[in-house]
Amino acid sequence: MTDPTWLVLGALVATTFLLKGAGALVMGDRTLPTWFPRFVEYLTPALLAVLVVTQLLGAPGSDGLTLDARVTGFAAALVAWRLRAPVPLVILVAAAATAAARALT
Repeated sequence: MTDPTWLVLGALVATTFLLKGAGALVMGDRTLPTWFPRFVEYLTPALLAVLVVTQLLGAPGSDGLTLDARVTGFAAALVAWRLRAPVPLVILVAAAATAAARALT
């Protein structure tokens, strides 16, 4: 049970609870500014987009962009999605394009 993964997970859980509680304690009975709900509404998609791009174009040990088979799969998925294909088909198209690109390189 000396695996640091569980220690990090426990620390993240505790930090999440503390931050949520601190927000309620600090705000008290005050109301949020009118712009804040719109900001929070757009924050989630923006963070998700950053995570996707980071995983798509980054590689371990690389300082710059890495264009490999993942980009091919993403491009194929984007085309299938724009053609209004069902989500399972979009996933299959992306997997097939990624596999084909990896087989060719």
